[in-house]
Amino acid sequence: MKPSPAMLALVTDAYRGRGGIAQYNRDFFEALAEAGLLSITVLPRQAPDSSGMPEPVEQLQARPGRIAYSVAALRTALFRIVDVVFCGHLFMAPLAALIARLKGAKLIIQAHGIEAWPRPSRIQRMATERADLVLCVSRYTRAAVLSWAAIAPDRVLVVPNTVREVFTPADGSAQRVALGVEGKRVLLTVGRMDSRERYKGHDRVIAAIPDLVAKGHDICYMVVGEGDDRARLEALVRNAGVSDRVRFLGDVGLQSLIEIYRAADLFVMPSTGEGFGVAFLEAMASGTPALGLATAGAKDALADGELGTSTSEAELSVAISRLLHQAKPDSFDLARAVRARFGREKFVAMADQVLNRLTERDSDNPNAVFGESLISHADRP
Repeated sequence: MKPSPAMLALVTDAYRGRGGIAQYNRDFFEALAEAGLLSITVLPRQAPDSSGMPEPVEQLQARPGRIAYSVAALRTALFRIVDVVFCGHLFMAPLAALIARLKGAKLIIQAHGIEAWPRPSRIQRMATERADLVLCVSRYTRAAVLSWAAIAPDRVLVVPNTVREVFTPADGSAQRVALGVEGKRVLLTVGRMDSRERYKGHDRVIAAIPDLVAKGHDICYMVVGEGDDRARLEALVRNAGVSDRVRFLGDVGLQSLIEIYRAADLFVMPSTGEGFGVAFLEAMASGTPALGLATAGAKDALADGELGTSTSEAELSVAISRLLHQAKPDSFDLARAVRARFGREKFVAMADQVLNRLTERDSDNPNAVFGESLISHADRP
């Protein structure tokens, strides 16, 4: 393979896309470009927004239909040099494996969360087992892949999410005034309210509010995000009698999101299905402590308690109350700790190590380049 291989990326969305997977793809491609990958062609299934992309990355027109997408991917591969095929979602793995085989290219398959936890179809398993590398955002997802794929463990690597540099600590008091929550204890959840993703845990926070108020906490629960499950959650709020304590803020712009993170006393996302949970990092990088459940990929984002706090579903209200009684940690210390573990510099180094593996620049010791973040953490229970 050439020192700077050309990559074809098959993804659900990346640039002009929304959500955690789209952001991960953007971060990863930009890190690869910074690490020296000079040609990246991205073919998305969807691209609803209008936003730019870095110079080395070319994103083609979105193809939402499965057949149209497959034809576009095959045509793109036919007329371009392709040294690496990146598959951004497990359901695309058979198509990605076919293209990699036709082009004699290396194959990377990305595994995020719930799509990779249950045993997939036989054709998806076969495609995964042919991959040169499978990248997983958490130890939990890595363990799931290894439970159903007959693949060497050293080809299944943990490359966690990173946090963007725009998320930084600052005084959130002006935003608290703007939101009318001065003097209240502000809980915050950021995430889609999708009927297919009810594992996010909005319900659990709403259910905990009466108990927290009974314990003397003047709670305001702010929810950022949209989705088809919002009406159901609003009904839960009314039925719980806490309409005056819950604010659905909808989708907000990036700068508003940063300011809302800073204004919160505690970020709470008691999700049972997070592949990782980048919102935990965004909150903590903005100086706000984070609480999640001790399950799935959230344990990695919270660094097993070194950065954030994890609890059980049964103890959620107790944990929230305890953290609200404690002094808020120094916001700048928290942000520095998050960046030391999940910052861009660390993420670019991981992308460079992925390239090292693919180009066999360290073939004598293929595990060594990944260091502590990708090997020893990956194998912890």
